[in-house]
Amino acid sequence: MNQLTPEQRMEITKRGFSRRSFGRFAALATAGATLPFYNEAALAQLSMVANMPADAVKINANENPLGPCPEAAEAIYGVIKKGGRYMYEETFSFAKTLADQEGVKPNYVQPWAGSSAPLHQAVMAFTSKDRPFVIADPGYEAGERAAKFIGAGVVRVPLMKDTCAHDVKAMVAAHPTPGLIYVCNPNNPTGSMTSRADIEWLVKNKPAGSVLLLDEAYIHLSSAQPGTDFVAADKDVIVLRTFSKLYGMAGLRAGAAIARPDLLAKIQPYTAGALPLTGMVGANASLKVKNLVAERRKIIGDVRSDTLEFLSKKGYKFAPTESNKFMLDVRMPGNQFAAKMRDEKIYIGRVWQAWPNHVRVSIGTAEEMAKFKAAFTKIMG
Repeated sequence: MNQLTPEQRMEITKRGFSRRSFGRFAALATAGATLPFYNEAALAQLSMVANMPADAVKINANENPLGPCPEAAEAIYGVIKKGGRYMYEETFSFAKTLADQEGVKPNYVQPWAGSSAPLHQAVMAFTSKDRPFVIADPGYEAGERAAKFIGAGVVRVPLMKDTCAHDVKAMVAAHPTPGLIYVCNPNNPTGSMTSRADIEWLVKNKPAGSVLLLDEAYIHLSSAQPGTDFVAADKDVIVLRTFSKLYGMAGLRAGAAIARPDLLAKIQPYTAGALPLTGMVGANASLKVKNLVAERRKIIGDVRSDTLEFLSKKGYKFAPTESNKFMLDVRMPGNQFAAKMRDEKIYIGRVWQAWPNHVRVSIGTAEEMAKFKAAFTKIMG
């Protein structure tokens, strides 16, 4: 295991962590794809399913079954034979393309292999016992798990009851000195939106010294305005992006953090190494396809609308969503319903403790969702 530098150790102790925390920081910084806080029981609740039947419908991980666009696939295929080289220039090229499109300077973009790593590393960089991680409930758990693993505080704030949006005023009031306030927009697991006005209010009114971590993994699936203009205006905001969702590159790993250079500098010491060449060229090519976002948003949105209309006609409720997933109230323990669906070879998402009778369902192809509807009808009548 790599050791923390003396500078990192000093910074960690300044935030109130004990020397016993060093090992956990080092473990998280060097974990790669195997995260130390995901034990066997935790993984069983996530999307890693062993021995899934070949003919199963896999709508449990918010993946995009369309896969990479043809332009990305061609770029990836063309660079495979060069995989013996690190080819850092491809990472730089991707960063510049993304920066140009988002209206920020190139040094405001730091590429990563997906967006999970900068999420975890932002938790490591900005939180502590007295500067907690503030998250919506239900919300994406990875940052919370990272905070608990290193011994930082966590504050959960329920979503708003009517819209299922983040309750930004309650999040600001939840703690006087948060390290990170985490907003996933659209939210995971619900797919619900937090309005631009609320995010603007949060940026303006958050406690001094705190950072807004704005996770936009699913932003392209909605019509919402991205938050990168806050970064361009040098606000205390870090925007996370991934190519795992709309762009269909979950297995290829590409993403980025977009923020002021001084904020990125606090994250970067916890990471090292070259990024996957295939992910970098695939992401860069995807960004250059003019109508890709609009076309895929419509394809996924049409399938989502059809599925939700089916459920509405049957009298079932779900959270408002502008994403590639939804949270469905199944009127029974969610895990029980998920087990019944697995018996029909339909693998849906997990259950959140805050909403025990809801399950998360990802949007698959029209054919996959037809199989979901048939199994749902069989189980629920």
